[in-house]
Amino acid sequence: MKTVTLVEVNKENWYDCCQLAVSPEQEPYIESNAISIAQSKFEPTLKAYAIYEEQTIVGFVMYNMVQEELESHWVYRIMIDHKFQGKGIGTAATKLMIAQMEQLPNCKKIVVGYHPLNKGAHKLYASLGFVDNGDRFGQEMAVIKYIN
Repeated sequence: MKTVTLVEVNKENWYDCCQLAVSPEQEPYIESNAISIAQSKFEPTLKAYAIYEEQTIVGFVMYNMVQEELESHWVYRIMIDHKFQGKGIGTAATKLMIAQMEQLPNCKKIVVGYHPLNKGAHKLYASLGFVDNGDRFGQEMAVIKYIN
């Protein structure tokens, strides 16, 4: 696999992030990157990153730098453009994001919420050590990764 990196969303890459799209069957499960980037401008504790494979923007992640529900740091978005899915990029990018989040003050748990029918998300998070303790928020299930 080529090198995967996270680069903070900035004036050079924000528009390209907004052009990324998931597959049509995934659309009901995730907000657009444009909405996520706008949200990050109004909630300053949110950190938004473009996912690059080499020099190409292939995805987007966003997380909160402060604790929220379940006394945890929350992942807000992880998406890989439909043209780049199935190559391990999402796993690599999520590992990079988790490594950053582990450096946050008092980061003991990382939580991500997703729709129970989103099988790809379920497989990804389970493979990275997230566990389902039965926490639910509206339509979403919340899985937790415990940090040592």
